[in-house]
Amino acid sequence: MCLIDYFVLSGAEMSNSLLNGVSLVQGDQSAPLKEKTIAEELLAAVSSWGDREFLYFYKQDIRLTYREFSERVDNLARGLAELGLKKGERVGIWSQNRLEWVLVQFATARLGLVLVNINPACRLRELDHILSQVDCSAIIFSDRSKFTNYFEMVTTLIPQLLDDSLSPHLNYSSLRFVIRMGNELIGNILSLQKIIADGEESHYPLDDILPLLHRDDPVNIQFTSGTTGQAKGATLSHFNILNNASNVTARMNFGPGDRLCLPVPLYHCFGMVLGVLGCLSKGASIVFPAERFTPKTTLKVIEQEACTALYGVPAMYISMLSVPSFALFNLSSLRTGIMAGAPCPIEVMREVVGRMHLSEITIAYGMTETSPVSFQSEVSDSLKNRVTTVGRVHPHVQVKLVSKEGKTVPVGVTGELWTRGYSVMCGYWADPERTAESIQDGWMRTGDLAVLDEEGYCSIVGRLSDMILRCGENIYPREIENYLYGHPAIQEVQVFGIPDPRLGEELCAWIIVRPEHSLEKSDIRQFCRGKIASYKIPHHISFVDEMPMSVTGKPQKFKMRAQMCAQLGLTV
Repeated sequence: MCLIDYFVLSGAEMSNSLLNGVSLVQGDQSAPLKEKTIAEELLAAVSSWGDREFLYFYKQDIRLTYREFSERVDNLARGLAELGLKKGERVGIWSQNRLEWVLVQFATARLGLVLVNINPACRLRELDHILSQVDCSAIIFSDRSKFTNYFEMVTTLIPQLLDDSLSPHLNYSSLRFVIRMGNELIGNILSLQKIIADGEESHYPLDDILPLLHRDDPVNIQFTSGTTGQAKGATLSHFNILNNASNVTARMNFGPGDRLCLPVPLYHCFGMVLGVLGCLSKGASIVFPAERFTPKTTLKVIEQEACTALYGVPAMYISMLSVPSFALFNLSSLRTGIMAGAPCPIEVMREVVGRMHLSEITIAYGMTETSPVSFQSEVSDSLKNRVTTVGRVHPHVQVKLVSKEGKTVPVGVTGELWTRGYSVMCGYWADPERTAESIQDGWMRTGDLAVLDEEGYCSIVGRLSDMILRCGENIYPREIENYLYGHPAIQEVQVFGIPDPRLGEELCAWIIVRPEHSLEKSDIRQFCRGKIASYKIPHHISFVDEMPMSVTGKPQKFKMRAQMCAQLGLTV
């Protein structure tokens, strides 16, 4: 059970903080938090909206109402229970966006199992680490995707699976079941469809399990996306993610009439929490355009299904706006959504609002370890505030900005963002040392550098790990990136530091040039000269075709730094 304390600041404390100009804010607490498990939330949704459509998977051509979905969840839950899986055991899921993923999400929660999200892009070494780190009792995987043969990798890692005479778990002491999406039985690999069919015939008493589940039980382990190269298993409870999902969709005024187009991966909080659980909390519908993001298919499905909301990272929106036939799609049904994961250039936001009709789109900020969202803009916020800030603090969440000396900084001064409240994770699975480094007296240290203004709007200015120290000057890459995005020929840009024997660090910019435009390094320097301080002008400039990204669309600057250092013959 998660035992992270949930702290509440009194009204007097908050008033004093604001009056004294200190960077300390707390979200509204007038609406109570949900005291439910995910299983209870699904049963309540069926009671309220049973015959409303819940899910539509375009590629699989499957539509399910809330009631139909719940029945399939129960069938799978009974089937998994009949295998002997018990509360607290970990079950890995390795797949792109498919109905089976969501069924497993809810069936594991129904039984008190802990779902372990496995990045669809991970390879043998990472899979081995995850299975060992969290002691999975079962793994459920799809056969293959466009770029990944999951079956081949699983059987390479565990060759005993293809020999009926051997136990399938010789490599991993806790692993008892390896389950493949599909009907075919191969060696020691079980069929997910058969488990569902067996569950339909089973009389396992699922309702007897409900009283044994608690809101603070761990329900999900998500490995951090790897923008720093180090993956840790953030452990989240029912209480964490149900409430965060509900608060996110409340800020967008979601209701039963909304239809969310969800092209982001289920493997990440963005998909399974803000998307699936967020819609569940409001009786809304979810439309999955494909197993993985494809811009043109997403546009087609938005039009076909009259979607009212859309989620994505900025790169996804840029890709959709860049589709040659974009103008042929009718997107007038769109109203709101979320853009998160990276800063949005103001030119892109103007196009998203104007050409995609997302007049009430919101910006969200957070991290896996905080369930994930801590800040989000309002649908009524100005375009400027939706581009230059990440909005204001979420309900029941507290945030302070802290100096290197551990003091809360004044309003308008940069500090590291710390957050506490219901949303802070239980900890990193089986890693008390790194948990203690990240959570101090209930405060989660995000590693992000931010500024709060007098109205409580938060601007993220960079990462502690990304901050560049050049000749004694602290330089925040995001400030330079935001300026460079103003160049009409720049589609994407990332700024980072590389070692320099004289200055300590020197600035490097990677740039993707817009189609039908051309740029020279001298053009970039001329664009910057006289507009930003000379020491902030990138010394090394490289024009690239793509940026290294995590599966959730976050730029991986550690990979850019390593590649640039290799090109220049530098030691990282």
